[in-house]
Amino acid sequence: MVDYATAPYAVFFLRLCLGIMFIAHALLKVRVYTIPGTVAFFKSLGLPGWFAYLIIAVELIGGACLILGIVPRYVALLLIPEILGTIVTVHGKNGWLFTNKDGGWEYPAFWAAALLVQFLLGDGAWTLVPSGPLPFI
Repeated sequence: MVDYATAPYAVFFLRLCLGIMFIAHALLKVRVYTIPGTVAFFKSLGLPGWFAYLIIAVELIGGACLILGIVPRYVALLLIPEILGTIVTVHGKNGWLFTNKDGGWEYPAFWAAALLVQFLLGDGAWTLVPSGPLPFI
């Protein structure tokens, strides 16, 4: 059973947590690894260096949109490929457990699942720009 009185606040809390995680990961790339270090890491994966800038921007803008409630349902859906990309390019080869050397794919898979849940649940409470209903339902 869903408690319709509190469900919008639970969805908001999920949205807030997801947004904070994306901003934290972007700031990790900027402030800890540094932008040149992140560019070098992306190149070491066989990705173009400019892709590091794109990912940082996606994480910052996407995180801010989730926190502020700017079409959060669709932002969550659009962020799923970025997280799945970390499994394909970085974490997939390291096994399941995220505690494995260089981190396995368990954490990003859970993160992608949480984004899918956010998409399916909708915007939640306190949304600046509502996503509107799904066009196919």
